[in-house]
Parts: sequence; C-alpha cells; structure tokens
Amino acid sequence: MYVPSHFAESSVDVLHDLIRTHPFGALIVLASGGLDANHIPFEIDPEPAPFGTLRGHVARANPVWRDFSAQVDALVLFQGAHAYISPAWYATKKEHGKVVPTWNYAVVHAHGPLRVIDDRAWLRQFVGKLTDRHEATRSDPWKVTDAPAEFIDTMVAAIVGIEIPIAKLTGKWKVSQNRPEKDRAGVVEGLVHPPSDLATSMAQLVSERG
Repeated sequence: MYVPSHFAESSVDVLHDLIRTHPFGALIVLASGGLDANHIPFEIDPEPAPFGTLRGHVARANPVWRDFSAQVDALVLFQGAHAYISPAWYATKKEHGKVVPTWNYAVVHAHGPLRVIDDRAWLRQFVGKLTDRHEATRSDPWKVTDAPAEFIDTMVAAIVGIEIPIAKLTGKWKVSQNRPEKDRAGVVEGLVHPPSDLATSMAQLVSERG
C-alpha cells in the first residue's frame, strides 16, 4: 500500500481499534490458481506483541484453508470510515479554484502466515466469543447455548479455524491532513450535512487529525 508519511498511522492501539470497530476483513492469499479473496469477521488478540494475532473461521467447504501458499504471507484488509470529499467544500476554491475531488479513508493492512486450526473444542470456544461480542449491544443477546447442543456440534463440524500471527501491520489515515485548516473545516461541515454514519465518522477523524 502506498502510504505518504503525512497519512501514515503507526500506533498499534489505533490500528487494533479500527479492526475491532470494523472486524469484517478481506482475507487475501496466494492459491494454486492465483490470488484468492474471502470476506470474514475477525477477532484481534493484542498478543503476542508487537502486532498481535488475527483469528477467524471459514466454511469447511471453502478451499482457502487447504489451497494457500505457506511461503507467502496472507494479507487481511480492514476498511474503516471513508467518504467522498467535494472540492466545493474547500475555502480555497473561492480563492484560486485549483482544487479537485478526492476520497478520504482509514484502512489497516495486516500481513502474516496463515495457520489452520481444525479443532472442534477451539472452534466452539471461538464462535462463542465471537458471538458474545457481536450480541453484546442487544438488550436480549443470543448465546450459542440457546441452540440445541447437537445442532451446534453439527455447525461447528462444518467450519475450520484460521489464525494469523501478524508480522506486519500498516495503517493509512487519509483524512485531509494535507489541506489548510480552513479547508479541513469546510470538509467537516460538508460531511455532516446531510448526516450519515460513515460521513459523521469521517468528519470526526478529520477534526481529530487537524
């Protein structure tokens, strides 16, 4: 990924936080037929330092857990807030007109060797943890134990775990840091009218990085 120095984010805590907030990652591996991409939710474990470990699961029928190069690290992409930025929002548009549209975004790329975990006890514990985290905001959260045990056993038998000890972690926060303060203020104003979840999140990032 091309990362100009003014857009680089190197804080592991910040990068992990984006992964926790946007856990649905794109897993990319080199397979026998070329590059292969799969989209799955991940859990990030901060251990071991410095970059931690990603964990997830795929369907047993998915060839990715059998067909990947052990000699080439896997890559997982996490996309945070992103938004189109109109040049009409820049104060400098009125001064000289030398402005163009762009796209702001925050992303994390995690690299590391892919490890397969075909262990039902591990998988049962993992899907329980994954479920509990994503059900936590509900007033009446569903738990894995709400389903019949034999049914869950059948479902767990149909998946395979994956684990990626992170060897390289790269972050890019392209959030108008290269614009003058008055242009950044215009971007924030433009993003919040009309409001949307992604635009509001991006407006907050622009304000924080100003």
